[in-house]
Amino acid sequence: MEYINIGNVKIKKTAALAPMASVADRAYRTLCCEHGAAYAVSELISAKGMCYNDTKTAQLCTITEKERPMALQLFGGEPEFIERASKMCMEYRPDILDINMGCPVPKVVNNNSGSALMKDIKLAAEIVRAAKRSSCVPVTVKFRKGWDNENVNAVEFAKAMEDAGADALTIHGRTRIQMYGGKADWDIIKMVKESVSIPVIGNGDVDSLQKCLDMYSYTGCDLVMIGRATYGNPFIFDEINSFYEGIPYTPPTLEEKMETLLYHIRLILESDSTKSESKAMCEARKHAAWYMKGHYGAAAFRAECCSLCSYEDAVRLVERFLTAQKENA
Repeated sequence: MEYINIGNVKIKKTAALAPMASVADRAYRTLCCEHGAAYAVSELISAKGMCYNDTKTAQLCTITEKERPMALQLFGGEPEFIERASKMCMEYRPDILDINMGCPVPKVVNNNSGSALMKDIKLAAEIVRAAKRSSCVPVTVKFRKGWDNENVNAVEFAKAMEDAGADALTIHGRTRIQMYGGKADWDIIKMVKESVSIPVIGNGDVDSLQKCLDMYSYTGCDLVMIGRATYGNPFIFDEINSFYEGIPYTPPTLEEKMETLLYHIRLILESDSTKSESKAMCEARKHAAWYMKGHYGAAAFRAECCSLCSYEDAVRLVERFLTAQKENA
């Protein structure tokens, strides 16, 4: 098994779980790490919100041992808030501190954060230096190909982040304007890797073991990061790990997939004691639908997922789903 080092943090060179707002919460990260994700990153944490004692952001900072190695990911467009929040993050003992400069959603971009920072490299560099001043762990930066096809500046941006002190970089091969559509550009990931001396993590369009191997081979990146392909499919990490460990991989049976779904829901229910069961189940609904995608009658069953209100509801739905699969095999 090969490893990479981000600062003093040792990470298996297999595949990492991408940070995904409203998806990759503690339950999701725990599940994916149990299935072999080599590294995980928190959901977006507002630097300004943290400085103003936002209780929600404090909840986002909590790290369990099962999730390590793990980064806390801050976003913000003001160096002074990034510096203060970085220091506050250290209380939660992250392995790495990641600065998001790639999120494309309007509510982040319109606050001069996320991928908006790619239009102001000087400010982005100041933010990295601010984080470095108050962080006692490695600082990384996640960014995109550029703002749009007329403003592709990932290589210039990567060099500036390295000069500012970043310990590693993660690049998503899409522009901000693309959001999550279209094809990810692996050429730009390769160019970034060739332009800097620090580790580079590649992100975009990896949805299988073969695509993971292809990204490593084509771009030369140090680590592959997977996002949407993990929806209802934490097993992708099992398959990738099995390959690198040289052991046979057996895909999960449908029954095993449904057992994992119910376990995932239990993790959601247990991960935050402040949430009621009904609220936690609201968050579980989309996950339940993802596990059922592609199977007989999936559209109707996914529609039923939208009305799950209790764990018992989920158990009954899974039983009916499995019965339908057997009857139509």
